[in-house]
Amino acid sequence: QVQVVESGGGLVQAGASLKLSCAASGRTFSAYAMAWFRQAPGKERQFVAALSGSGGSTSYVDSVVGRFTISRDNAKKTVDLQMSSLKPEDTAIYYCAARYGDVRASETLYDYWGQGTQVTVSS
Repeated sequence: QVQVVESGGGLVQAGASLKLSCAASGRTFSAYAMAWFRQAPGKERQFVAALSGSGGSTSYVDSVVGRFTISRDNAKKTVDLQMSSLKPEDTAIYYCAARYGDVRASETLYDYWGQGTQVTVSS
């Protein structure tokens, strides 16, 4: 079993940067692909970024390419999402998720979820 907890959300101005962190517990963290999803009010949960267990493979939704970077520290069992050039449309609750095995973009393929952290970007 893997427990994940997100932190780092907050209120920022458009154009600012913000770093989200996900702390995980459990064994064999490096065997789990990790991902960030987000859900804005009235919208579906959206895939944002994912990273393989080794850190060698990444995937991003097109709208964040060049602005967001996902990374992990397997020794600390953490995953970060560095967000820059934030836009109001990035406003959402951001969720950290884990799955055993390969990077995937479908939320249905992730087994463990954090509680979410709110990111609000004002214009």
